[in-house]
Amino acid sequence: MTESTIANSQEYQSFRSSVPLKTYIVDDDESKEWKLYDAGPKQVKCPLVCFPPASGTADVFYKQVLALSAVGFRVISVEYPVYWTMREFCEGFRKLLDHLQLDKIHIFGTSLGGFLAQKFAEYTHRSPRVVSLILCNAFYDTTIFNQTNSAPTFWMMPALVLKKMVMGNFDRGFNDSDICDSIDFLVERLDGLSQSELASRLTLNCMNCYVEPQKLQGVDVTIMDVFDDCALSYAVREEMYKCYPDAKRAHLKSGGNFPYLSRSAEVNIFIQIHLKKYDGTGESAKQNTETENRVKLFASVEGRKLHGAKITFIIMPDDF
Repeated sequence: MTESTIANSQEYQSFRSSVPLKTYIVDDDESKEWKLYDAGPKQVKCPLVCFPPASGTADVFYKQVLALSAVGFRVISVEYPVYWTMREFCEGFRKLLDHLQLDKIHIFGTSLGGFLAQKFAEYTHRSPRVVSLILCNAFYDTTIFNQTNSAPTFWMMPALVLKKMVMGNFDRGFNDSDICDSIDFLVERLDGLSQSELASRLTLNCMNCYVEPQKLQGVDVTIMDVFDDCALSYAVREEMYKCYPDAKRAHLKSGGNFPYLSRSAEVNIFIQIHLKKYDGTGESAKQNTETENRVKLFASVEGRKLHGAKITFIIMPDDF
């Protein structure tokens, strides 16, 4: 099968050759392997950790890993082992953080990854491990998928059936080449998942479960949304806003289900804006150096609309 445009790109090939894929076993069951890419200064002890969607692997965030680590951020992109319950996932990830000697983190979570990020923050709320969340195309209640009754049977379904369930949410009616390329790349990642990997992720995605937002009151949240067609409806986005009324909002006019690939420049700027308040503190995901402060980073992002006017965020060197 011909590889996707992204998989064949020079940027992706550079990522794969320069950032090693690491594996860690933190559970008694040695078949449960966490896979991750870790880039940026290892002195940073409160990095940005990226959680992929149900169909994704750790490399779907390669554009964030490359771009953000280049300006001083430590970025870790993870890929989950096979976990069948939320408690099992949260306990496994806590053990991974302990193994990596990371007391606190920021999480960028997309779709299922966004839900898992919220649940981990909730799970550790008595002894907080999550400083902040960036939730992209995320949800807080699994009942939106209307699969809670079917979820307990996913473990026995053939991989082909499970993949068709996921691909039903991949709208291929886009004319935008970057969005089409992002879909092709995620289809490749989906094809590479085993039956148990996909079944366990869909089980976590669809089991009867919801976030208790009152336990996340101390967590800084940014909600990142895309205004074109994606798997989540307008109603789901509105419920997220109600769940986190004090959250900052980062809006993209377009980008599909995978804006971190199709609109990576804008997404990366929004991530930097979110993390900027932590610069110079013990919770910074970035190592500040004189050299980095002289970097000329200009970017304009078409952003939110205010009173009918389009606002453009201009990120100047002095802002970093």
